[in-house]
Amino acid sequence: MTGERITIRYAGRTDAGVHAEGQVIAFETRRELDERSVLAGLNANLPPTIVAWEATAVEPGYDPRRRALSRRYRYQIEHRPWPTPFLRRYSWHVREALDIAAMHRAAQALVGEHDFAAFAHRSGVAVGSTVRRVTWIAVRRTEDQVRVEIEANAFLPHMVRNIVGTLVWIGRGRLGENELPRILASRDRRRAGPAAPGHGLFLVQVRYPDDPEAVGEKE
Repeated sequence: MTGERITIRYAGRTDAGVHAEGQVIAFETRRELDERSVLAGLNANLPPTIVAWEATAVEPGYDPRRRALSRRYRYQIEHRPWPTPFLRRYSWHVREALDIAAMHRAAQALVGEHDFAAFAHRSGVAVGSTVRRVTWIAVRRTEDQVRVEIEANAFLPHMVRNIVGTLVWIGRGRLGENELPRILASRDRRRAGPAAPGHGLFLVQVRYPDDPEAVGEKE
């Protein structure tokens, strides 16, 4: 589109199979392009699996990862006896009975600033600080889906998937609803449940100081 070699800065990386409804990227170009031209040019060149929804000019060096106030993820669980093939790339099929209310109550123990080492990719893997601040989490049913939504200032690798897998264990009765504080305190990945599959996870919103409404889905 620009005839230049472009370096992309992005708001966050996602695991293989994970989707993004509200990814944010920034780049610099020597060409003079207005916002409409950028949006049209991107969508003319991108594959059909990627669509640019909005473009705006920012100052040089803008870093969408470091500027972000928070990120919000949604995990989709298809909860019924048999799956539909139309959702297989976008939700995790769970047929066992789930206590959704218990999952939601248990999840509230994660709100606040905690050491989330027990929900990191693997115990002992160096990722810097494992302290993160969760501002909101909810587990709710919508028709044949159970949705886990969580917002935090930042996330560890596989953190959301490990939380969801643990909440599903709680919903199935394999873990007590009051176990999450003990798992957090242990800092031991082995104490938490297995990681949920990547294909049910969506990066939904990225919030910025100059855009409190956030980019992505608005509810």
